Amino acid sequence: MLEESSDRQQRLEKFLHAVEAAQKLQDDIIKYGLDAAYLYYEDVDGNWLEGWDEGEDETVVESILRFLESDDLIAKRLRQELENTNKSILLSQIAVELEKSLATAEAERIFAVKDMLIAIFTNQQNNQDISIENNHLQNNQIDLFDLAKELLEKLEEIVNKK
Repeated sequence: MLEESSDRQQRLEKFLHAVEAAQKLQDDIIKYGLDAAYLYYEDVDGNWLEGWDEGEDETVVESILRFLESDDLIAKRLRQELENTNKSILLSQIAVELEKSLATAEAERIFAVKDMLIAIFTNQQNNQDISIENNHLQNNQIDLFDLAKELLEKLEEIVNKK
């Protein structure tokens, strides 16, 4: 009961502070007119309107896609693997799947990325190619796991920068 009372008191104090700040703003506008904006904003006369949309945050998928299209060695390696398997999968699809992998529990992320890579590099629709591709994947499982690990490290860097 005492804790609830202090919580109400804190919310009331925040509300009163906000009302006081709004009243001060209103008084400054009445006193200074439009010049009151200079009291509250440093760059009123700048080009902030022209660059309004430049400050918008990228989504995680857009950041991942930008990385996948970059000259980063890991991104190049992934694109090279895609070219070697002759798959017609879009980088935007991979970015969406990688973002989903990042949403999994931290301990499972590496396996989610690896499973996603295996799904990309295998063709479930063509049964004749599965045995050839599975042999190729078994021979390169360590490489695939390393690629997944490096890719995950880069993705976590990207997400943590946001």
